[in-house]
Amino acid sequence: MTSRRDLIKAGAMAARAGAVPSSVTLVDPVREQHKLAAGTLWAGGACTHTSFQNLEIRIMRARLDARACTRVFALCLGLGLLVLPGAAQQSSPSPDDKYPENPTKQENAPSRSARLGRLPIEWIIGPYIPVQERLEPLSNKQRGQIYMRQTFLTAGSYVARAFSAGIDQARGEPHDWGGGFAGYGRRYAARYGAFVVQNSILSGGNALLGYEPRYDFCRCNGFRRRTLHAISRNFVAYNRTERELRPQVPMYAGALAAGVLYNTWLPGKQNIWSGGAYNMLSQAGIGSGYNFVSEFALDILHAFGLKKNVRRAP
Repeated sequence: MTSRRDLIKAGAMAARAGAVPSSVTLVDPVREQHKLAAGTLWAGGACTHTSFQNLEIRIMRARLDARACTRVFALCLGLGLLVLPGAAQQSSPSPDDKYPENPTKQENAPSRSARLGRLPIEWIIGPYIPVQERLEPLSNKQRGQIYMRQTFLTAGSYVARAFSAGIDQARGEPHDWGGGFAGYGRRYAARYGAFVVQNSILSGGNALLGYEPRYDFCRCNGFRRRTLHAISRNFVAYNRTERELRPQVPMYAGALAAGVLYNTWLPGKQNIWSGGAYNMLSQAGIGSGYNFVSEFALDILHAFGLKKNVRRAP
């Protein structure tokens, strides 16, 4: 059997003798066979070398998207853990005579930290202020506890982000993320990451300005008055006096920043500022709806025969 070296040597000798024109280039048959195998995987050229490269590019992009979502979520978690320390201002409770509409303080009442941990439906709607509880300024530690529960330990926050991701999935936005569980997972991670950013900015701003971060149940009766109260709390909040209402500037600043960051994560060219404005409008609508559900949460549970021993007011 003739080896490759013998073939090359014979070709060179033939070229010198003039048997092979000098313009002809000798081809290595083994290399050509490898090129043929790489260029065509099936008979008839069903898969070309170009399509094979496109497949590799798509696989690489999918891996990069998955890694990016993981890093974004880790970044948002780190931001949430770092934004509060040193931001809140320590405040002391005000005298009872400043709150004539509130019940008198009991001598053996448990600490606020203990009460926060025993609220009946906190795991559904997040920390809130019951009708019978005094309104008091919060300490740094209490604000940190509220932030962690609102962001990571409330079922409502996960359900809301799942709903938003489902709408994105139905619309096919962004198109490059595809469908199925993989596409939904990317959309959910992006939505939840944006929520962590928004709530971190909101909590830090509330701490700096002394705003009340919890939802306070309406100390009133009637569907209309309670509904108006729920909607208003999406636009105003108590300041550190716990009596004066101020515009919810931190909430909508956080919504703008989260919308801008969310659109920078999306594939393709996006208008990040219009995305931020759209997120602010979403906060106005979805936030009001979330407050409405929170205000009537006990009524809804009672209608289904749940938590009947828990009352909104004594």
